[in-house]
Amino acid sequence: MRFFCKLLVVGMLLGCASAVGSSLVTGIQAVVDNSAITYLEVQEYTLPAEQTLQQQYQNQPEVYRQKLGQAVNESLEQLVDRQLMLHEFKEKGYNLPESIIDEEIQKRIHDRYGDRMTLIKTLQAQGMTLEKYRQQIRDQIIVDYLQSQNVSSAVIVSPHKIEVYYQAHTNQYRVGEEVKLRMIVLNKSAGDNGETHQLAEDILTKIKEGASFVQMASVYSQGSQKSEGGEWGWVEKDVLRKELADVAFTLKPGQRSGVIDTPGACYLMLVEDRHPAHIRSLSKVRDDIEKTLLAQERAHLQKQWIERLKKTTFIRYF
Repeated sequence: MRFFCKLLVVGMLLGCASAVGSSLVTGIQAVVDNSAITYLEVQEYTLPAEQTLQQQYQNQPEVYRQKLGQAVNESLEQLVDRQLMLHEFKEKGYNLPESIIDEEIQKRIHDRYGDRMTLIKTLQAQGMTLEKYRQQIRDQIIVDYLQSQNVSSAVIVSPHKIEVYYQAHTNQYRVGEEVKLRMIVLNKSAGDNGETHQLAEDILTKIKEGASFVQMASVYSQGSQKSEGGEWGWVEKDVLRKELADVAFTLKPGQRSGVIDTPGACYLMLVEDRHPAHIRSLSKVRDDIEKTLLAQERAHLQKQWIERLKKTTFIRYF
């Protein structure tokens, strides 16, 4: 299956190249100024997306082919944009000291590889030379710098924009009824003859006699929240399986359930608080909205910047 997918990627790339008249002899997809973007570069750039698409659409071959074709075209455009930025850096007469590249390589060796020899062996296994790796780092530093100067530094999101976005997208912030829940989970073993249910009843008796629900959860629960005293935090109804939701959302703050017996486990629940269905306040979603608007504005400014670069740089697609 993996080999088939690799062949399909190659086929799609060849198809896209043919559709725009690309020369398969030279393998050139586009030229920006005097720098060529090759078929192999587009292929390599597309492979991570191909892997994701293959997983998502493995049972939908036609959709997969369509999505992969889109990914190939997007990869080519991103590589063209990248080359435009590198050309701009050169045209502006900027210079990147080799010491900065050395520092970045040393940082990556420290963070990812441990030593230089491990880095070199890793690159060799990937079919990459140290020189090419160094060039990739150089290009990325340049691109990051130019984007920070031409895009990121120019982005400002005012409080008014955030409020306008919130009012226009109120439905995105609707929250169903919630309960703040703690739960003790007791999993049943094979051949269980009621032992788990009896244990749950014994724990419930201890809680009724004054034992802390949190303490009992920390000792007996087999759920992933055991170390947090069985705390689930705020949950909506659709988060829980039906048998649990039907009980949890009838309890008032401070109330606990009886033993809830299911085929696979027994449960005890404590509802600490509850919220009716509501719309999250602006104060709670302000940071998320700001991130969304920042991303949108950066994308808009980058598009404008790239369009300006295209007007002053020779570009040819094959």
